[in-house]
Amino acid sequence: MEHTVHKSFGKFLVVWFGQLISMIGIGLTAFSLGVYAFEKTNTATSVALITLFTFLPNILLRPIGGVLADRFDRRTMMIIGDLGSAAGLVFILTIMLTGDIQLWHIYVGVAFSSVFSALQSPAYKASATDLLDKDQFSKGSGLVQLAESSKFLFSPIIAGILLSITTIKVILVINIATFLIAILAVLVIRKSMKVEREEKEDQNWMTDIQEGWREVVTNKGVLLLVIIISLVTFYLGFLETLIGPMLLSFTDAKTLGTFQSVSAIGMLISSLCIGIFTMTKKYASVLVMGLIMCGLSFSLLGVSTNIYFIIFAGFLFLSSLPFVNMSADVLVRNNIANEKQGRVWGIIGILSQLGFIIAYSLAGFLADHVFNPLMMEGGALASSVGQIIGTGPGRGIALLFIIAGLFVILIAIITSRLKMIKTLEQSSDISSPPDVGGLAHD
Repeated sequence: MEHTVHKSFGKFLVVWFGQLISMIGIGLTAFSLGVYAFEKTNTATSVALITLFTFLPNILLRPIGGVLADRFDRRTMMIIGDLGSAAGLVFILTIMLTGDIQLWHIYVGVAFSSVFSALQSPAYKASATDLLDKDQFSKGSGLVQLAESSKFLFSPIIAGILLSITTIKVILVINIATFLIAILAVLVIRKSMKVEREEKEDQNWMTDIQEGWREVVTNKGVLLLVIIISLVTFYLGFLETLIGPMLLSFTDAKTLGTFQSVSAIGMLISSLCIGIFTMTKKYASVLVMGLIMCGLSFSLLGVSTNIYFIIFAGFLFLSSLPFVNMSADVLVRNNIANEKQGRVWGIIGILSQLGFIIAYSLAGFLADHVFNPLMMEGGALASSVGQIIGTGPGRGIALLFIIAGLFVILIAIITSRLKMIKTLEQSSDISSPPDVGGLAHD
């Protein structure tokens, strides 16, 4: 395997910028395909299935991607991952240009892209640690969160405008171009970086995966944190999948894009603060407070149909999320050795994001067949809960949001009382490994 010899925040910024542009493109496509599916079927299930097929292969194959990130040049793995992701979109675009596209064509295309994203993501996480010094970890994490926020900040409002003046085909072309920019950024730093190769005894992939598993489960604090994040992602999965169908039930795609972009200013502000001001302690406390704010604002999203109130709740939610991600990222980053990062992040990726997979699988069914019927006129809860949050299309999803937010708050309270989480912070303060890697929502 190869490791970089010299740290360079400047080279990290080059890679980060490429990923920022790529994230904007991914956000354009995700928003547009979701709107396309909902307008074609008028069901939350079709939107949920696109999200599921976008996410599931990525997570299931992440351990293999992690092993490859440890065995081969991490920058090469990023390039291969971005090329494959672009190829999946080329498939969807080709079908749209040559015939009548069906939803299953979209499922296949996004699933193909997701397979290659599983190669890119662990390599990107591990290479970030190659490029950053330990005291730059929180700053780097903040910038990564900023790139992530671009999917919500810039993409929805741009996609909403583009959909009103052009077609989804143009948006797919734009996303493909952004992948090429991300590849170019990696090629730029690849030529200028010196690397050293660490010789190791050949062993099969399963052995590497098992080593990554042992590295996670033997650190009880890290394992517990991963379990907590997985529980939280279960509830957040409902929000990510169903916020579009809820809003589209009483507004249009342009308003949905405006909501997502304006409320994402909260994520932008928080990510900038984290990126500018270096944090060195109290990550566990920040994690708990971030979870409480996420849960509270999550519930507020469901209590009203006033778009301005919903934007306010979305602002609070997305401004809290970077603090949760950064805290979890650094707590794990400071307790995992760099040479094992690729395989460890592969294992952590699949464990911490299992909640999303389950939520994506259940969201459409729960919305269309359980919660929405309860809140329709004449539904079982229309005369009780409906008197508070309203009845009609989408209000069942609102009820689901309220319940999920309350459970996130409960998880935060439990987390605040867990000594093992505090131990992660203490061990990183006392004796951190010389080179360590990161955790964040992908």
